[in-house]
Amino acid sequence: MFTSYDTFMAEQYQRRILDGVLDGLMAEVAAISLVGPKAVGKTATATKRAQTIINLDDDLEREAYTNAATPLKTMPGTILIDEWQYLPAVWNEVRRAVDQGAEPGRFILAGSAVPRHAAIHSGAGRILPVRMRPLSLAERGLGVPVVSLAACLSGQQTNVEGATDMTFEDYAKEITCSGLPGVRRFSHKVRQRQLVAYVDAVVNREFADQGLVVRRPNTLRRWLRAFAAATATTASYTAILDAATPGEGQKPSAKTTIAYRDVLSSLWLLDSVSPWDPAGTAITRLSQTPKHFLADPALAASLMGLDQQTLVGGPLEPKFGLTYGSVAGRLFEALVALSLQTYTAAVDARVGYLRTRNGDHEVDFIVQKGQDLVAVEVKLSPRVEDKDVRHLTWLQSKLGPRLKETIVVTTGPRSYRRSTDGVLVVPAVLLGP
Repeated sequence: MFTSYDTFMAEQYQRRILDGVLDGLMAEVAAISLVGPKAVGKTATATKRAQTIINLDDDLEREAYTNAATPLKTMPGTILIDEWQYLPAVWNEVRRAVDQGAEPGRFILAGSAVPRHAAIHSGAGRILPVRMRPLSLAERGLGVPVVSLAACLSGQQTNVEGATDMTFEDYAKEITCSGLPGVRRFSHKVRQRQLVAYVDAVVNREFADQGLVVRRPNTLRRWLRAFAAATATTASYTAILDAATPGEGQKPSAKTTIAYRDVLSSLWLLDSVSPWDPAGTAITRLSQTPKHFLADPALAASLMGLDQQTLVGGPLEPKFGLTYGSVAGRLFEALVALSLQTYTAAVDARVGYLRTRNGDHEVDFIVQKGQDLVAVEVKLSPRVEDKDVRHLTWLQSKLGPRLKETIVVTTGPRSYRRSTDGVLVVPAVLLGP
């Protein structure tokens, strides 16, 4: 009735950074909820660990499970319940099984959406959520990282010398070819169609599945494009809405645009970076607005109608009236943000950003684990000058030994440590977990 792991279609599987996290967790935790956007690779990763697989997005299999006489807790081995949100009651069933003493590694619930109105228990203390993101740079087979984020956090990154053949043109390709495994394997032309179709499915189907009827789909599409144009900024939702609907007298209400955001969050398509909390330091008056990112920079590029050629072709005009510096630079920052979010999750750290309210100091990313910090600036240019590290050196003067490392991530050919201030210069592809 249910799919056996031994008969599941075998696919060539590329081990993900998250696999190391799951190895440790499943040795102790009875139930894990593997979450992330559609096509990110949740099913492939979870399938490698399961002996029993229940595909609840399949109508026949969902009906068979609903009418099965075999209790969930008696099924063999690790049980994968894929797209569990199609039958939300299964969440509570797993929770009860955990309460009744299920052994470690017993359940994986994989889902690409959070049911907005389902009556389910939070699962706190029973079902541990683990987020899966699109492929980071370190997972794309582009080179071997020489600088470890974990080593930087512990102050033990000694050897930093490394080189890469990657250029800005190569990074532009990585921005636009997607970190979704099922998308990036296609040719350029098909990838572009796949990304457009992905957004179409979100607008035309996923919003309705989440219980939100979109009465003006073209307005939603324009809002999504404006949000993409605000990538790596802290633009207000009012500014995004104004950019999406210029000259329109009857704009969607704030309530409507908040609903847009909530649905995109429930679909795991937003991956914002929160402001860093400077508690315990002398730093005050920081911006408190999240920095906007979509889950995959390729979706942002596609929404703005950009491909590798247009990114490389020269300076791009501001999109939708949102003038926040280089579009290519902000999409490169989004690619670095995706990678940092993946690496920090693997080392039990978290990532934020720093910007003073008057804008005189800004650091693109602050990685924190306990009291240890690493500050990261992102620079599209392959060259780093003194002016590019001034915010890092200011932060070092404020934080002292708590700041274990300062890094500038670039599109350059080699990694090295600056002799004048000790700042690490690291090509993006040479930074890893």
